[in-house]
Parts: sequence; C-alpha cells; structure tokens
Amino acid sequence: MRTVEVLLVIIIITGASVIASLYAFLPQPQEVSPINLQRLALTTLEMLDSDHSLSETAFAAVNNPAWDELQTALSASLPPNIVYNLTVYDVSTGGLQLYSIINSISNTQSMGISSNVATYLVASANATFSSTPEKIGANGAGGTLYILNCSDSNGWWITGYTAQTLAQNLYNLLSPYFQVTIMVQNTTQFGQIMNGTKISTSPYENVTNAVVINTNGEAVPIPSGYYATAGYDSGNSSYAKFGYLLGNATRYFNWTWASIVGYPLYYVSNTGLFPNDQNTWGIYGMEEVGAAGLNAFFEGLNNEPYVYNGTWITGDSGSDPGLANVYLSSSALTSCNYYGIYPSPYQTATRALPVSILSMYNLTVSSYILQEVDNAWLPGAFYEHGGGGAFLAFGLARTPDVRLTALGLLCGYQPTLYPSQYGATGTSRLVVLQLGEVGGV
Repeated sequence: MRTVEVLLVIIIITGASVIASLYAFLPQPQEVSPINLQRLALTTLEMLDSDHSLSETAFAAVNNPAWDELQTALSASLPPNIVYNLTVYDVSTGGLQLYSIINSISNTQSMGISSNVATYLVASANATFSSTPEKIGANGAGGTLYILNCSDSNGWWITGYTAQTLAQNLYNLLSPYFQVTIMVQNTTQFGQIMNGTKISTSPYENVTNAVVINTNGEAVPIPSGYYATAGYDSGNSSYAKFGYLLGNATRYFNWTWASIVGYPLYYVSNTGLFPNDQNTWGIYGMEEVGAAGLNAFFEGLNNEPYVYNGTWITGDSGSDPGLANVYLSSSALTSCNYYGIYPSPYQTATRALPVSILSMYNLTVSSYILQEVDNAWLPGAFYEHGGGGAFLAFGLARTPDVRLTALGLLCGYQPTLYPSQYGATGTSRLVVLQLGEVGGV
C-alpha cells in the first residue's frame, strides 16, 4: 500500500512540474545579463585615447586619413552585435551656439533595439592650461617671505640635506605665492630683520607680517653682538633667552615663524661665534640649548616675563605609539590636490607638541596639517597667537620634507589659484559615442 502511495506522489509532482514548465516565462539572455552600453561606450573612448589618438583625430581635418583609421579601430574594439555613431562637436566659449558638429562616423542607420551614449571631452595640443596664484600680502600688509640661508650657521636633524639646499627648494616651491622672497644669507642679516631693518632694495619687502622659515631644523641661527649677548642666560649658562627674543620679535612684527622638523630651537648656531663648540654630536659652530629654547620662545610670543624652563614638552612614538604613524588631515589632502604639492601622506612624529600649549600660551590651531593624535598631540599644525604672530611646526623625525612646509604655509594662508587658458580658439572638442544593440538572443 505504501508503495502505491509513493508512486502516486511522484506522478503528481512530476505532472505539476511539467504543467508549470509549459506556462513558465523564461527571459531572453540579454535581459538576464544585459550589456551596459554607456559603460562600454566610455571605456571604448578611453581606450581609443590611451595614446592620445582620439584627441589628435578630433582636431584633424575632415578629409584626414586619421578619421578612417579611427573608424577601423572603433569597429575592431566593439562586439559584432553593437552598432555605433561617433560624433565630434566643437565647443565654443562665446556666441549663441555652444556646440557645432565637426564630423561623424557610423556603421548603421538604425541604433537597434536599445542604445545609450557616453561623452568625452578632449583638448587641443595647441592649448596651454595654467594657473596664476594670488600673492600673499597683495591685498594688505606683508607679503614677504624670508628663508634663512645663513652661510655661517649649521643645521641639525636635516639628515641628507644642508640648510642651503633646503632653502633653494623652498624658494622654488613658495616664491610664486609671495610678493617677494628674500634669502637671508647670513646671521648678520637675520639680526637686521629681527631689528626691523630691511635687507634688500625690493619695494615689496616688508618686515612686518612676514613669513620666516628656519631651514636649520632643530638649530636656529643666532646673530653675534647684541642678540648673542642679550640672548645669553648667564645664570643657567644657556642661550635659551635668544628663543625668548625670537618669540618677542615674532609677536611684535606679526611674523609667521616656520620650523620644518624636530624639536624647535633645540640648538643655536653661529660658526663665527662658536668655532670650537659642538652640539655633542660633532657638529661644530653650535651650542645645545635643550628644551628651554622652545619654552622661552612661547614665553616671548605670549609676552610673558622670561623664566628659564628646561622641561621637555614634546611627545614621541615611544611615549605614544600613535605617533609612530601620523597622517595628513583631510583638509591638507584637499590642499595637496589644489596646490599640486604631494608629500607623503603618512609620517613619523618624534617631537609632536602637546595640546596643552594652546591654553597655556594663548594659541589657536587655524589649520591641522597632520591629524591630531589621541586628543593630546599635535604633530604638525599652523598656530595663531591671540596677540599677534603665528607658528608653523612639524615635530617629525630627522629627515625634513620641504613639501610639508610649503603645504603647511599654503594651508595657513590659503591663497587662491586663478586658472587661465591660453592658445588658439576652439581648444576643446566633445566626443559623443552612441552605441546600440542589434541581433537575436
């Protein structure tokens, strides 16, 4: 009896399946897996222009054999069941008609059961595109960039470079953005600008509101004479007080002081003043100041009385593992694309400044160049002081990247780039490729 029941169930199920299959609607293969005609069109245009052949042909005369070669290449690039129509338009920048047809090639009179299009803009080889940067200080006071290129001082933590090579690289990167860029050739000239005295004949030089970049890394050039005397703290046998005088000058003249790498103001350097002294690492013409130099700078910037303070304030990758790999901020990455300056997006911070300096010394961060770490450390930022003056500092390990310095200053000042186009008229053409699908299943 059970055998009969099983047979009946099998007969019923089989019959139901046969009847259902008779009425089932099966989609066409192209509906199951359709061709994305728009994507195929764009990919084809990009492939045809991979060696700039499409761009060159778009600007060629209509009777140029290049059009026949383009049609041959286009036919070879597409599946046999795809028909096409490629049309090139001239793009006008004036007048009532924006687009006018230059030429069209096709292998069909009908675009089949379905079609789609992709567009591709090409530029003439005769066109030159450029941009003109806004000059910092053009609409107000300032606009002078001083780059310390002192021949009578040495650098430290600028491994692989000299201060002079860094100065030239910074000049090349930043001079287009300033009214005037001046190389400070020795410590005497540095003392002059700290005194408010111009050192060039340029009508654009303005000591007030200037930017001063220290290319010596952890060392800072120190002028002899007054600044060496007034900057010496005899009670502590230290030149930390020179950092205080530099902070005072930064506030008084509303400078932006830029430190490119390491612990700022950790040494002072003057090969004439210290011919027989070295920084304990064999670099002569230098005196170690230690952490007191930066602390004194902040005191001078904040218009506080000078007090010797040798407390180490920066962090490193040992005290916080997050400083082993620090990254460009999102705003800095955007500025990279805007200004065309591309330093490495990640760095190692061994001298990051603590967030506590903001409230302690009346500072605000106007631009984070490197991301803040653990809400505690600032590996690279542009600081502004409430009473005047600004400070750019990168607490990075040893080898400096002047692209970061340039990016940091541009993030801080945000000069506008004005795009310009030069060359013959009709420098742009629009290529439109329409694809259609024909044939059976």
